[in-house]
Amino acid sequence: MTQGVHHVRLDGAAITLVFALVEGGTADVVYLGARLPEGEDLAALAHSTMRGRHENQADTPPVPGIVPQAGHGWQGSPAASFRHISGEPLHTDLRLISWFHEGSELTCRFADTQANIHLSTHWAIKGSDTVFCDSDGWNENAEPIVLERLASISMPIPRRFADFTAFSGRWAGEMRESRQPIAPNGFARRSAGGKPGFGGGNWLLLHADGGEEVLGFHLASSEDHDTRIECDNIGSADGRAILQMGAAFPDGGEVIKPQGAFGAPPVLFALGQNRSELAHAFHRHARGHVLRGRPNWGPRKVHLNSWEALAFDLSESGLIALAESAAEIGVERFVLDDGWFGGRRNDQSSLGDWFVSADVFPHGLDPLIQRVHALDMDFGLWVEPEMVSPESDLYRAHPDWCLHLEGRDRPTMRGQLALDLTRQEVRDYLFERLDALLRDHPIAYLKWDHNRDLFPAGARQSDQVSGFYRLLDRLRSAHPAVEIESCSSGGGRIDFSVLSRVQRVWPSDNNDPIERVRIMRAWSQFLPLEVLGNHVGPSPNPITGRQTDMDFRAKVALFGHMAVEADPGAMSEAEREVLKAHIALYKQWRAVLHSGDLHFLDHPDPAVYGQIVVGDTSALALAAQTGFSGEFDAAPVRLKGLDPEAQYRVKLLLPWPQKAALYLPNKRHWRDGFTLSGRALMTQGIALPLTHPETAWLIALEKVSA
Repeated sequence: MTQGVHHVRLDGAAITLVFALVEGGTADVVYLGARLPEGEDLAALAHSTMRGRHENQADTPPVPGIVPQAGHGWQGSPAASFRHISGEPLHTDLRLISWFHEGSELTCRFADTQANIHLSTHWAIKGSDTVFCDSDGWNENAEPIVLERLASISMPIPRRFADFTAFSGRWAGEMRESRQPIAPNGFARRSAGGKPGFGGGNWLLLHADGGEEVLGFHLASSEDHDTRIECDNIGSADGRAILQMGAAFPDGGEVIKPQGAFGAPPVLFALGQNRSELAHAFHRHARGHVLRGRPNWGPRKVHLNSWEALAFDLSESGLIALAESAAEIGVERFVLDDGWFGGRRNDQSSLGDWFVSADVFPHGLDPLIQRVHALDMDFGLWVEPEMVSPESDLYRAHPDWCLHLEGRDRPTMRGQLALDLTRQEVRDYLFERLDALLRDHPIAYLKWDHNRDLFPAGARQSDQVSGFYRLLDRLRSAHPAVEIESCSSGGGRIDFSVLSRVQRVWPSDNNDPIERVRIMRAWSQFLPLEVLGNHVGPSPNPITGRQTDMDFRAKVALFGHMAVEADPGAMSEAEREVLKAHIALYKQWRAVLHSGDLHFLDHPDPAVYGQIVVGDTSALALAAQTGFSGEFDAAPVRLKGLDPEAQYRVKLLLPWPQKAALYLPNKRHWRDGFTLSGRALMTQGIALPLTHPETAWLIALEKVSA
C-alpha cells in the first residue's frame, strides 16, 4: 500500500469499483469496470494509471476525485458550493476525515473545520449490480449559510469512455438520442420547469472507445436536474473528465439553518458490455428494488382510454357505446379521461373541482361503471390533482392556494395554475377529494396527469416535489389496490422516484407508431416494458397527421403495456379484426414481454428497428421498417439473447402485413414454423421482406431442445 493511501473495493456480481482514500486528503475512484479477481493488487492497480507532474500544473497536482473543489487548482465545477448569508463567498477546503466500508457499501466523510461544513458521499452496489450514490451534509455554523449547488455524484470518467449519448426532446417528441465525443466543450443541461421535463437530461450514457461497453446514469428525482460533463482540457488534474449530476438549485441557492442538514437525491448507474446488457441491469433493478409489489401485479391488462375517441364530447350513452365496442375486441379496462368533473367542457375550466359533473352524468358514474363491469372490464379515471383552473370553484374559494408571487401576475399554461403542495391544507383537500372518489366508486386505476411547468417559483421546488410524494404516498396507503399511471403531457416526469409510487408511466402523448418505435426504444433502455404505456392510436394520427396501417400500429403497441386510444366503433370491420387479433397475441405473450430480457437488434438499415424479449423457454421479436428501403432485399434480421446450443421453433405470427407478405416465399414454411439453432439465428439470422415503410413482423420462438 502506498504510504497514507488506503484502497477499498466494492464488488457486485459483475462490477468492481476501487477507491483510493487519503485521510486528511482526497477520495478518488481509480477503477470502474468489470469485476476484478479476488486477489487483485489494488495499490498496483491505482499506481498503474497515476500521472507525473507536468510543467503547467500546481506543484501538488489536484485530485478532483469524488468531491472536486476549486481550492487546489481544479478548474471545473465544485461538487458543492456555499456562501455566507451576507452574500460573501464561503470558501471550503473539504478533507476526508473518515470512511465506513462494509460489504458493497462505502461512506466517505469530509469536513472543513474552519468553514464548519461537513459533507458525506454514500456509495452502494445493489443486488442487480446497480450502483447508488448520493451526498448529504450539515452546517455546523452558528449562522445560516447558503448552499448554491450540490452534486449527488461527482464521477471521474475512466479514460476509455470517449463518447456520450444525451437525450433531448420536446412535447410529443421525447428522448431523442444524440451521441457525441467527450470533447473540450463538455456538456451541460439543466431543466427549469419544476420537473425533469422533456429534455431527458436526467438520463445519460457513456460509451467506451472502440467497443460496445456502456455506462448508464440516472438522477432518480422528480425535481429539476443539473447534469454536466467537464473536461480537464489543460491538464489541471490528470486529464479525466468529471461527470456531475444533481438537482438544480433555484437562483439564490438554498438557505441552510445553523446546525441544519442538507442533501441531494440519489443517482444510480450501471455498467453493461453492450446496451442490451445495460438495459437488463436497469430492468432488474426496477423490477427488484423500485416497483412496489412487482411480483404480485398479475397480468398487465389491456385498456382503452377515451381521450382520442371522444375528447370532451362525453355522455353516458356515448361512453357506454365506446365501452361495448372496446369489450368486443378484448379490452380489459376502460379508462374515462378528461371532462367528467365540474363544468369541464373544455381545457379552460374546473381543474380542482373533483366532483362528478351532473351535466354529463345526471345519474352519477355508477351506471357507466356498472356497465363496464358487466362487460368484464375494470374502470379507470383521469385526474390532474396538482393543478387548478382560474375558472373553478376551488380557485374562487382559495386563490392563495396556487403557486404565485404576492402582488405579481399569475401566468397560466394550458389555461391552468399549479397548486402549492407545500401547504398542508392543499394536500388535505386533494386527498379528501381523491379518497372520496375511490371510496364511493369501484375505481381500479387512476391516470394521474401533470400538464404544466411549475412557475412562478412560489415555493422551494424540493418542497413542492416532497408535497407531491406525500400526497401520492398517502393515497396509495389508503388504496393499495388502485393502480396509478404517472403522466406529464407524456414523458415530462418519468424517473425512478415516481416509479417507486406508481405502476405505469406514459412515455409520450404521441401515438404515431413511426415515432413510437424510436421513443419506446429510448425509454426501454432504462425502463422495463411492463411500465411503458404503448397505445394503438387513431389514423390519421392527431399529432403528426400521418395515416398508418392498423397492422403496423398494433404490432408496435404490443411491445409495452398495450392499450387502445381510439374508437373501435369508428374502425372498419377489417381494422377491428386485425386489432382484436393483436390484443389476443398480447395476452398470449405478455408474461414473456414483461419478465424476459430485452435485447436490441442491430440492422444495417437505420430505418429498421428490431428487438427481442427472451424468456426461459420462449422469445418474441419485432422487426419494424419505418422508412422506404434503398434495397429490395433487406439484410437478414439477426436475433440475440438465445441459447446458442438450443434448437428453436420459429414462426411469423399472424396476421401478417399485407403488402410485405406478397414478397414472403414459402408462406406455409413461415406460418407453420421451422427449427434452427440459437447460434444460426444469432449468426445468420432470418431474411424478411422489410422494403416498404410501415412493415412489421412478429417472430415467435419456442425452445425445443438444449
